[in-house]
Amino acid sequence: MRLLILLVGVLALPGCAALMVGGAAAGGYQLGKDERSAGQVTRDGATTTKIKSKMIADKVVNAFSINVDTYADRVTLRGSVGSYAARKRAGQIAAGTDGVIDVDNQIKVVLD
Repeated sequence: MRLLILLVGVLALPGCAALMVGGAAAGGYQLGKDERSAGQVTRDGATTTKIKSKMIADKVVNAFSINVDTYADRVTLRGSVGSYAARKRAGQIAAGTDGVIDVDNQIKVVLD
C-alpha cells in the first residue's frame, strides 16, 4: 500500500511542477504588461482581500456573488445581489476600506 501511495505521488508531481512554472510565467507576463509598480499591485491585491473579507463577515452582503477588482486604489464592484440594501452596503464596505480612492459600484439588483 505504501508503494502505491508513493508511486501515485511521484507520478503526480511532474504535472504540478509544470502548472506552477506555467502559472508563474503567465503571472510574470501579466505583471510585465501592467503599468502599476509591483508595490501598487501588491497594495491593490491587499485592498481587494480586505474588502472581500469584510463582505464575507457582513450579514447583508452575499460576498460570493460580488467580484471586487482594485486598480491603482480604485475599486470596481460587479455582480448581482437580491436587494438594494445589499448593493448599497457593498459600496459602503468598499468605500470605508483604508486606501480606497474611489468605488465604481456596478452591482446589479435582481429582485426575485
